[in-house]
Amino acid sequence: MPKSKTIWLGSLASVAAIAIASAPAAAQQPKNPNIVVILADNLGYGELGVYGGGILRGAPTPRIDALAGEGTRLLNFNVEAQCTPSRSALLTGRFAIRSGTYEVPIGGIPDGLTQWEITTAELLSGQGYATGMWGKWHLGSAEDRMPTNQGFDEWYGIPRTYDEAMWPSLDETRSMWPSVGNRQGWNAKVVHPQHIYEARKGDKPRQVAVLDEDRRRTMDAEITSRAVEFIKRNASSGKPFYAYVPFAHVHMPTLPNLEFAGRTGNGDWADCLAEMDYRTGQILDAIKQAGIENDTLVIFASDNGPEATNPWEGDNGPWRGTYFTAMEGSLRAPFIIRWPGKVPAGRISNEIVHTVDLFTTLARVGGAEVPTDRAIDGVDQLDFFLGKQEASNREGFPAYVADRLSAVKWRNWKVHLIWQETMYATPQKLPLPRVINLLTDRKEERDVAAQNSWVADPAVRIIGELEASFKKYPPIKLGTPDPYTPP
Repeated sequence: MPKSKTIWLGSLASVAAIAIASAPAAAQQPKNPNIVVILADNLGYGELGVYGGGILRGAPTPRIDALAGEGTRLLNFNVEAQCTPSRSALLTGRFAIRSGTYEVPIGGIPDGLTQWEITTAELLSGQGYATGMWGKWHLGSAEDRMPTNQGFDEWYGIPRTYDEAMWPSLDETRSMWPSVGNRQGWNAKVVHPQHIYEARKGDKPRQVAVLDEDRRRTMDAEITSRAVEFIKRNASSGKPFYAYVPFAHVHMPTLPNLEFAGRTGNGDWADCLAEMDYRTGQILDAIKQAGIENDTLVIFASDNGPEATNPWEGDNGPWRGTYFTAMEGSLRAPFIIRWPGKVPAGRISNEIVHTVDLFTTLARVGGAEVPTDRAIDGVDQLDFFLGKQEASNREGFPAYVADRLSAVKWRNWKVHLIWQETMYATPQKLPLPRVINLLTDRKEERDVAAQNSWVADPAVRIIGELEASFKKYPPIKLGTPDPYTPP
């Protein structure tokens, strides 16, 4: 573990120990709440019933819709443009451009988070939480960068991405897909297959299977069963827990478990949507059956906008664009938060929240202090979530696509600097910024910069603050090896 991280986490543990030792015996501290974060993979804004999808996408989503009614649903929850950047931002509270995780890794260089980064799991572990993760990591494929070296007590899942499940099958000649052939196609001697891993903190991660299409179909069942067992085990012991549950659905190849194949009668995609809703229900049922519903904060969200690749395209709802862009269809994602008796039920808000805010907010929920030796972009949204204030604590943010500053959002305005509508479109640097009023133009079709040039002022302010912070805290370069020491 890097020295700076050891000092920071060690200091937290010392402060906590002193506080406990000095507290009167009769004044028992209330138990920290459990935290469950369910993260769908590439679930677009228009997929769930409560967001206008559901039966319009071939499958109702009753369990997730009910969860929304029991908590607060956001209409302006924003993520980063790609899987790796979004997961990095979620777990570190830092825009991915700072961490060297601003794009999905291709291979050939060290990938993922340096060990210097501090994750939500590390903060909560320092507060006595049990921490578990099941599913896609995508923040480092080397063993020393896997989840159990970044704060999680246990992990089951894959280090990279699910599209690699297609590699073995594309060599086959008995499929509907045009075969590449085993002479020129993928070869395990040339590029190693992606494995499914199982790991516990302090032990060497263990390869349990090769990720192929058959295992891709069963991943969410396996993820859910392990998450449920973790919840029951820690509920019985009375230990607070942080469960991070990144589902495989609906990432390409979007393949349902055979138990759900054909269930909706509307194809694989609808069957996967139905399965995802069912798996979410299994986790919610486990929380209720364990008698900890009122003591558990649950978040359901997506890491990105919709899939862009045929034949698995997703739905962006009323917005425009796919992930890998700075269009609203890429940035806005579903978000539901429930904490019975604390988070208002049935509340809907269009206030801006960014995924980096969850790091700072969950740190406060768990009684942890955020690091002060680095730039933290997340703002504490707990009072907003609890309904103590109507306004979010965030007015805007810079939107990067890879290492390109592509747009700035401020309130209900968007300033585009680079124009790219879909993942496969060519990014075009604009000669002049394009200003969009998101309340009157959800499809981002009309540039109103001529009438509203004043919007440039708050947008430039956001950019200026970011650039000033880069001078104080230089971004980590993509491919930086461990150990990393800030300059």
